[in-house]
Amino acid sequence: MRHTHIESYNLPPAVQLGLSPTLAASAVVRDCRFGRFTQVGELSRMEDCLLDDYSYLGSGCDLMSADIGKFANIAAMVRINPGFHPMERPTLHHFMYRRKMYGMAKDDDADYFAWRRRQRVVIGHDTWIGHGAVIMPGVRIGNGAVVGSNSVVTRDVPAYAIVGGVAAKVLRQRFPRAIAEAIEATAWWDWDHETLTERMADFKDLRTFLAKYAP
Repeated sequence: MRHTHIESYNLPPAVQLGLSPTLAASAVVRDCRFGRFTQVGELSRMEDCLLDDYSYLGSGCDLMSADIGKFANIAAMVRINPGFHPMERPTLHHFMYRRKMYGMAKDDDADYFAWRRRQRVVIGHDTWIGHGAVIMPGVRIGNGAVVGSNSVVTRDVPAYAIVGGVAAKVLRQRFPRAIAEAIEATAWWDWDHETLTERMADFKDLRTFLAKYAP
């Protein structure tokens, strides 16, 4: 039997990141700020967000009112700060605040949307948010933390913790506390591009890295 071998098909061109953000053609971005060497994947949506230096989103992400630190690794299909409905009212339906689209008022409820924007999510530096995770409004995720795939994070995550599940719980710490604090104290994410490039080999070994750069 003969088989057809396809080396590659319909692959996007290789990406070279730079000082300006790299946004996929199908991404939807509104009122956002970007650092250097940032990337937003196909079909992702962002509104009222900061994506700081070297951070990236995979495809199909949806972010609202979030401040994301440097070197954040956000996998595909992640939802950060999803919309929520006020449960204390007689109705859950959004005709109460998206009233313009129903022809019930000339304007939407600006106070409600301003309040919702204040429920910001904050994600620290050098974090990893796994595929399909959901980060609920108001949550803070510490530096170096890992969120497992398909987790739903409803409360703050400590620095360098690994969390997973629905609702997400701490599974373990990446490092002993003293080691984690030493890494965090280096604040390596604030080094400039040239310094990162020069010291890249030191990132391969934790002992070497801390011996050279821990305060």
